[in-house]
Amino acid sequence: MSVIVLDRGSYTWEDAGKELDWQPGGGINIAHEAVRRHALSDRRDHVAIRCIRQDRSCINLTYAELNTQASRFAVVLRRLGVRDGHTVAVLLGRTPELYIAALGTWMRTAMFCPLYAAFGPEPIRQRLVRGDVQVLVTTTSMFERKVWHMMSALSELQTVLLTDAPSHMAPNVLSLPLLMADADADHVIPRTDPQTPASLHFTSGTTGMPKGAVHVHNAILTHVATARSVLELRDDDVFWCTADPGWVTGTSYGIIAPLVCGVTMVVDEAEFDASRWYGILEEHRVTVWYTAPTAIRRLMRLHIKPRETFDLSALRSVHSVGEPLPADAVRWGMDMLGMPVLDNWWQTETGGIMIANTPSMSVRPGSMGLPVPGVTAAIAEVTNTEARIIETPDVQGQLVLQRNVPSLCTTYLHEDERYKRLFRGIWYITGDIAKRDSDGYFWYVGRGDDIIKTSGHMVGPFEVERVLVEHRAVVEAAVIGMPDPVVGEFVRAYVVLADGVGNSEMIRQDILAEARRRLGPAVAPKEILVVDAIPKTRSGKIMRRLLKARAQGLPEGDTSTIEQG
Repeated sequence: MSVIVLDRGSYTWEDAGKELDWQPGGGINIAHEAVRRHALSDRRDHVAIRCIRQDRSCINLTYAELNTQASRFAVVLRRLGVRDGHTVAVLLGRTPELYIAALGTWMRTAMFCPLYAAFGPEPIRQRLVRGDVQVLVTTTSMFERKVWHMMSALSELQTVLLTDAPSHMAPNVLSLPLLMADADADHVIPRTDPQTPASLHFTSGTTGMPKGAVHVHNAILTHVATARSVLELRDDDVFWCTADPGWVTGTSYGIIAPLVCGVTMVVDEAEFDASRWYGILEEHRVTVWYTAPTAIRRLMRLHIKPRETFDLSALRSVHSVGEPLPADAVRWGMDMLGMPVLDNWWQTETGGIMIANTPSMSVRPGSMGLPVPGVTAAIAEVTNTEARIIETPDVQGQLVLQRNVPSLCTTYLHEDERYKRLFRGIWYITGDIAKRDSDGYFWYVGRGDDIIKTSGHMVGPFEVERVLVEHRAVVEAAVIGMPDPVVGEFVRAYVVLADGVGNSEMIRQDILAEARRRLGPAVAPKEILVVDAIPKTRSGKIMRRLLKARAQGLPEGDTSTIEQG
């Protein structure tokens, strides 16, 4: 058996280990590496986080200031009785308090659990219960609207810390500003075993109830290695990750990776606004930008030529993750930004980037890219007992990774047996279907659960969606399989049309004809439905499960994590 391992001579996690400031006896702590060591060095006065408020004013926190505030938060947790292994959940917008709480939690060697601020009460309740959360950090408004009414049902929750309350509201609902004012900044970070749990990330729930993936402090090796080899971060960079820390990208690459590298990290409190985003890139001289295909597609829909309106000369690279990036988005980056948008692939479970396009490699639009140095990826036929590696190029199969990745989650909280089913020997089964070309580039096909079986063909939704969105009239597309007594399933497509394009039989037939020409009749959709919006999770993934339920008249389940379009 041969498996292609692509070493591009770049920075690996072994190199990352040499860069870090290990504790005596081989201990490693994320907060020490991300903040404390910089605060004790000549970078102490370098801006660590630049928080942009709704009104575009800024709050700058240097590494020294961030270390002081995080240390005080760790002291608050210590006084509240928070110990190793306890879970601290944070339900906040992208404000300084969120980042201080994350770093202070790691200093205390408790487990940080970020919650997306736009969640409704039910997904919050699920995660607080499933995560055994002892302490919740939030605002008064969010607490009163989303948590207060269910406090009696949260048996594990001992304390709520309100970031904006001037006084304590109840014996277990406390003012964080008061507690912080009374806390000193002398917290000593204990020696932290590399396998100590650090973060609890819940999956987005596209295929069922969210799973709680546990990541350890040793995951920092992957974060640093990929920050250097994929994002190519340098000491003088200004880095902006638009992902919310409520999702794994916003923690791994919106907190840990840039801070460990000692760069200045931009954080925007506001939601998406195209002119605002371009303005931030210009005003703050952002050099490396990490965003999502959903945001890129929104920018593509607007009649803005950014380089003619904004000074983006500082921008060195643009990266994307969260869902597959179509080839037209890569080419749009070349035309509008002067550089390709670089796609990369990873999952909540992997904790860090596994396959990527990088600034220093040849990009193939539509490809996931190449495995990052240190990662062994392959295509396999997976059975209940083994993963049989497929060596022939361009054959679809399960995407698998060797399990020796520092950031790979170590379990699903309370679901060890479910976690064990992810593995076949040395291989981690990602659940994604992909193929590898003769040069080692990987190409995404779809989630295993979403593959459409029609007339003996295996059709990946993404390969169809990728073609549909390249039609001049289509801005978004989603594809599902519908039951059919003859062919097993037929391909149904939902499309959102561009502004000014009317929903007519002629335009639908034109879209179908183009799809059949490019994909062939076996793969192309049999029908197209025009919709106003496509249901997605808050992290931007298409909710095909919901589309199928609606199409078949089945119960939709919990839809509180969904946004339309």
